Amino acid sequence: MQTAQIITSYGRQYIVRDEQGQTFQATTRKKRVDYACGDQVKIQSINAEQVVIEDFLPRQSLLYRQDAFKSKLIAANVSQLLIVIAAEPSPNEMLVQRALLAAEAGNIQAHIVLNKSDLEGTAKWQAVFQYYADLGYGFSTLSALQSVDDLRPILKGHSNIFLGQSGMGKSTLTNAILGENIARTGDISTALDSGKHTTTHAQLYQLDEDTQLIDSPGLQAFGLHHLERADLLHYFPDMRHLIGACRFHNCTHRNEPNCAVKNAVEQGVLPASRVDFLQMITDELSH
Repeated sequence: MQTAQIITSYGRQYIVRDEQGQTFQATTRKKRVDYACGDQVKIQSINAEQVVIEDFLPRQSLLYRQDAFKSKLIAANVSQLLIVIAAEPSPNEMLVQRALLAAEAGNIQAHIVLNKSDLEGTAKWQAVFQYYADLGYGFSTLSALQSVDDLRPILKGHSNIFLGQSGMGKSTLTNAILGENIARTGDISTALDSGKHTTTHAQLYQLDEDTQLIDSPGLQAFGLHHLERADLLHYFPDMRHLIGACRFHNCTHRNEPNCAVKNAVEQGVLPASRVDFLQMITDELSH
């Protein structure tokens, strides 16, 4: 059996690339679909063009989302998540916060890319997302249509994934980095204030020997049902230092006296909106 990497994932169909750089169409045994773009897999040859995936090798990381009904694998073995936003269509800060939590839980580095920097509303969103940059997350402002040179050293040496709403320019960024119009791009539907879904599957590109980039389909929701309620504070860099500082060890940070989280809000150290977000995720995970 050979080892290969999944470079394209279409639900139950895959394209894999072996260690010699050859690509094959791949299917799986039975109805197994718990493979993701980026997975290192064991393959068995069927013919010159087709293989069967027998199993996957241990993962360094797994990025996925899960709501109350189902989970959706996004990518495996990524070391850096780049959340792409832009002034148009309006970015969903909640989605960004959720993606950051998933990155923290998956032990994946996170970086926010504010694309389309030539747009009028850029300064406003730069101010909004500066909060996350101050927490230690990487933050870049650029225009994919002008220059992506600032992004290249950030990607270097990582297995990267672009993630975000439709219409934020993920595929345009990918094209600019590749220097080729490989990834399809689409027009923004201003009437709906959301992008048309042009990327329909995750696609992995090899940038150099030690750098990879996955372009992923636009997403509007990011379920976090795979997280444990008790672990949530660990995934908030602005609240992590307060773990164990509340009067009660099982504090819910709502009505208890001497709550370190509530005290931080009252002292103006922590925005109330962040605690509201924490409570919202806590409530989601309680059902």
